[in-house]
Amino acid sequence: MAANELILVTGAAGKVGAVGRTVTDLLLECGLPVRAMVRREDDRAAALRAAGAEVVVGNLLEPADVFRVVNGCRRVYFGMSVSAGYLEATVTMATVAREVGVDLLVNMSQMTVSQMSIQNTTKSPQQRQHWLCEQALSWSGLPVVTIRPTVFLEGFFLPVTGPTVRDRSRIELPFGRGRTSPVGTTDVARVIAAVIADPGPYLGQILELTGPRSQDMDGVAREYSEALNREVTYSDIPPEDWERGLKKARLPEHLTHHLVTMAELNRAGRYDRMADGVQRVTGRPAMSVREFVSLHAEEFGGRRI
Repeated sequence: MAANELILVTGAAGKVGAVGRTVTDLLLECGLPVRAMVRREDDRAAALRAAGAEVVVGNLLEPADVFRVVNGCRRVYFGMSVSAGYLEATVTMATVAREVGVDLLVNMSQMTVSQMSIQNTTKSPQQRQHWLCEQALSWSGLPVVTIRPTVFLEGFFLPVTGPTVRDRSRIELPFGRGRTSPVGTTDVARVIAAVIADPGPYLGQILELTGPRSQDMDGVAREYSEALNREVTYSDIPPEDWERGLKKARLPEHLTHHLVTMAELNRAGRYDRMADGVQRVTGRPAMSVREFVSLHAEEFGGRRI
């Protein structure tokens, strides 16, 4: 692509390691011009600007804001956090992208969508929205590449299992004997950055992304143990206790429903998926659980000598 063709990245002000932020960093490292959309001016916005991005403030639920930030961009990465307004934001982005005439829209979706249909959705309002978003983008006629990652190591396993591994050397989740193949944010961001830089081979495709193996939580715990040089075990807690804990944490109801459904689907084996998207697009294998825990050893309570 031409050096002066702007790339829009939404969700760019996420924490360091978040998808939007990492995609921004990767594109800038390649010398590509990035317009980073943020919700407010703060230290994270300042850091993006210092890194070389053009920073714009806007709300993905405001059509005028979306038009202002998309206008002048040829390629767009669209993703946002779990939100009750996800479908509205996606349709707004699609409407504006059609009006502006973008060359590429990379859409962040979820692996669970691959198992959904009109007569078979899930109880998660977020997962249903992702399924509807994919339908709407298909109808739009836009040049779309859909990214379907499985559960994130950074976004789920680090915050959810970090405290109990650190304090009790236990992974406490209601996943039963279900198998899962979590994927690293960096791997997902590398796929997105590669697609944006050279979309031709991927236009119209769905890229499914998983980690390098699918295993039950005892297997995951063994990888934690190897990374931390101490025994970490898996405790299969009752789903009711998990849900009570989420409500006690006063999480938004939309997010709570999503997490409860994730656990239910894990118990049912719906996250037992394997895909080669990371290797195929980037030429590098996906990060393992052990590698991930090693990178974040301090947050999991450190290694024993």
